[in-house]
Amino acid sequence: MNDLAPLLTPEGRALLDSVRGTAPADELAVATRLRREHPAELVSAALGQARLRQRAVAKFGAEDAGRMFFTPNGVEQSTRASVAAYRAERFRAMGVTSVADLCCGIGGDAIALARAGIRVLAVDRDPLTAAAARANADALGLADLIEVREADVTEVDTAAYDAVFVDPARRSTKRGRIFDPEAYSPPLSWAVQAALGAPHAALKVAPGIPHEAVPEEAEAEWISDGGDVKEAVLWFGGTPGAVRATLLPGPRTLLGRGLPDPEVRSVGRYLYEPDGAVIRAHLVAEAAEELDGGLIDPTIAYVTADALRATPYATAYEITDQLPFNVKKLKALLREREVGILTVKKRGSAVEPEELRRKALPKPQGTNAVTVFLTRVAGAPTMLVGAPARAVTGAGPS
Repeated sequence: MNDLAPLLTPEGRALLDSVRGTAPADELAVATRLRREHPAELVSAALGQARLRQRAVAKFGAEDAGRMFFTPNGVEQSTRASVAAYRAERFRAMGVTSVADLCCGIGGDAIALARAGIRVLAVDRDPLTAAAARANADALGLADLIEVREADVTEVDTAAYDAVFVDPARRSTKRGRIFDPEAYSPPLSWAVQAALGAPHAALKVAPGIPHEAVPEEAEAEWISDGGDVKEAVLWFGGTPGAVRATLLPGPRTLLGRGLPDPEVRSVGRYLYEPDGAVIRAHLVAEAAEELDGGLIDPTIAYVTADALRATPYATAYEITDQLPFNVKKLKALLREREVGILTVKKRGSAVEPEELRRKALPKPQGTNAVTVFLTRVAGAPTMLVGAPARAVTGAGPS
């Protein structure tokens, strides 16, 4: 699929409507029937677009995904709508009224910015990607606010815009995911210079970016959505050196206060598993302070405490047993407790959860459920057995 134009014609749009929701198992029969009245290439393009739209529902929702146009890379690499909307709101709160969206992809962020009332210049050098962004702005009724330009972002003058947003390509067709920020396209160093030249800016980077690679002029924010870490963002024009973890939906934001690592203590009644954004942002100490907790091991991001407290920044489990790593002992305990549902989590253990689940519970017979944590406690391989703690009355901190 290297040309969206046929799908934007009346015939193409009608064909897209007719194949909406086609199941993979039915594609051959549908294609055979439609090719009697339409060009084979157009039918193939419509079915391919229908598949992409189905994949995009998880990121954009059914209503938008059903109207938008996608490329395979666009579905994979575009920003989730909830994350883009959060970022657009941050820009709006800064007083930003116009943004140069560089490396705009299929337009996910441009759409969110426009819906926040912000005028957008969306730039991408790939013709098909730029065509998709333009088609999406039109399909969602945002063409008056989004100008799409096919160009090399390094040659675009952004002086007329209040802010710059850069989302460098972090994947390569040859090497796959790129971890070195200087191997991004364009490199992070170029994006930083573009950011420093604007009143406000945000650079989207991989959540695994080393903290030492964050420019001293930037604020670093790690964002998770529904418990999954989605990205890190470097903000310019705000508070240099600030660090935050933001959890969606919400948003709930935990700000860094430069706390030292929590003390290591014995396992208490409750174990807290911090959200991935909190861990990536190196804010486990801030979360532990709110919980009056400590670490079970100096190298493991599990917090333990004696009291159950409400927090959006970690999931609480009530611990019933602490065992040295021993599959036979765990198997006997599960049999005694009539466990039929076993969830295995690990941090600091080389054992694969599925392997332990298969050995410890080969024939589930009970109805009870437990969670086993494979981890280290004060350096020793340990199994902590428990279950999700009951919710605490009252709202957690914001």
